[in-house]
Amino acid sequence: MEVKVMKTFIKATIVIWSLAFVGGFVTGKSAFATQPYNVEVRDHQKTVIKRTPQVVEVCSERKVSGDKTADTILGAIIGGAIGQNITKDLPDGATAGAIIGGILGNQNSTANDGTKLVCNKMTRYKESMETIYSHSTITFNYYGKTYTVRFQK
Repeated sequence: MEVKVMKTFIKATIVIWSLAFVGGFVTGKSAFATQPYNVEVRDHQKTVIKRTPQVVEVCSERKVSGDKTADTILGAIIGGAIGQNITKDLPDGATAGAIIGGILGNQNSTANDGTKLVCNKMTRYKESMETIYSHSTITFNYYGKTYTVRFQK
């Protein structure tokens, strides 16, 4: 019976000392320390810029030249081919056809000076500022020295 009482006494002593020690962390006061524990937990935040992509169509006026060179050359090539086929016996039939085709190609050209509306699709970004969680810190005193620990929730 005496052994059983002794075991119960030891268990009760351990429980009492444990509660006194743990109670020091919860209440900030301890039976073992002459000065209270100061524990502070803080959440820290940071500001970030969030970019959201958006596809937009951007149109602008561009200046176009009235260059009739391509139409003149095409007319000369076609006129030269026709002139050579029509005047097989004459030595300068192709040349005459090319000259006449070039003149007609230039006169009938639809190229003209002015502006043209040109549109392109582009990706642009909409920006917005947001405040989000960064990290947390716990600051405490232990035997007169202050410690700070950084952690993530």
